Amino acid sequence: MMNRSEEKPPTRIAALADQCVQCGLCLPVCPTYALDRNEAESPRGRIAIAAALARGQVEPTAELREHLDHCLGCMGCEKVCPANVRYGELLVETRALLGPAPGRPEREIGLIRQPMRWRRLRQVLGGVGFAGWKSLVAKSLPEKSALRSALALWPRTPLPAPYIPQPASDETPDADTIALFPGCIASVEDADAQRAALTLLRAAGYRVVELPAFCCGAMDLHGGDAANAKRAAAQVDAAWRSAKAAHLVTITPGCIGTLRHALPGVRVADPVALLAARAERLSFRPLQARVAVHLPCTQTNVARSDDALLRLLRRVPGLDVAPLPKPPHCCGAAGTHMLEFPERAARLREDALRQVAALAPQRLLSSNIGCRLHLAAGMQDARQWPHQHPLVLLAQQLET
Repeated sequence: MMNRSEEKPPTRIAALADQCVQCGLCLPVCPTYALDRNEAESPRGRIAIAAALARGQVEPTAELREHLDHCLGCMGCEKVCPANVRYGELLVETRALLGPAPGRPEREIGLIRQPMRWRRLRQVLGGVGFAGWKSLVAKSLPEKSALRSALALWPRTPLPAPYIPQPASDETPDADTIALFPGCIASVEDADAQRAALTLLRAAGYRVVELPAFCCGAMDLHGGDAANAKRAAAQVDAAWRSAKAAHLVTITPGCIGTLRHALPGVRVADPVALLAARAERLSFRPLQARVAVHLPCTQTNVARSDDALLRLLRRVPGLDVAPLPKPPHCCGAAGTHMLEFPERAARLREDALRQVAALAPQRLLSSNIGCRLHLAAGMQDARQWPHQHPLVLLAQQLET
């Protein structure tokens, strides 16, 4: 019998699609179906499109492809599916079969996936006050330009201090060893969260090995660029093997699914899950504040660490923790979706920001750097909340 690794992609896609029983339970949790009320913009519709493409029953027209490209990959459908359809796997396989979209913003993606280049650009443009006049540059660009969308995401906050890996501590040699994966843009823009994760994990008794910063391949894997995704997976595998760790963690939930794809059988987790398992070792100083907690789709549906995060935050005395209600299901960032489909992403973001405003917080927390930059780009006037990674708040309040 042919195993999965030997199956040809169209055969594999058709087999995955055949698992769908067409019950429609995925429709109420699909953010793109909520936007359009169009069956082709639902998981059920996309599964039918993928099956027809794989069997050669339809041609991969631009219109059909767009329905697949609109998918945010939030995996809400997988979480509620009674037939356990592996929708994420089907989506990745189908996009790989089609290849990258003709309008994919390769230049912008190439910059994001290279941390050193991104930091240098931030330093240079920060030195000339770019954040203050970026809107003038943006207005000179075509309305649907990916570069214009990227400029909207340009951080308003100062560039964080560089994250410098530290040697592993041998103070607790009997503890599980954890490899901490920094990622690409997160290793620059969330450098403070990397340091916070290290502080918290060591305080909880874990031994931490820090991996080098590079792209895990998530943007390529979900964008149909199978060759680049495969090269990134090989780099992930080499770094993991050299770490000789029991767990692999990353502060960016958006990387978790891709890391699991690259390292089948390896325990890849959100650090908050491991911290919650040893919560009794952590003590926090009081903080009288109300925080809105945006839970990224990947944290809820892939890492499934949302409950662990909320439990940890609620251990901070005096902290009023208010998670965003559902819907909305997705803020619209979704990797490169906010660059490729800015109008659709903005509509989803507006739903999320309305929910934040209703909670009247003093601070907004979100674990995913892409989500935070996307949400910040939509904050105007009275909706200007300080925002940070929840691990930073926890580390700031940690009793040492």
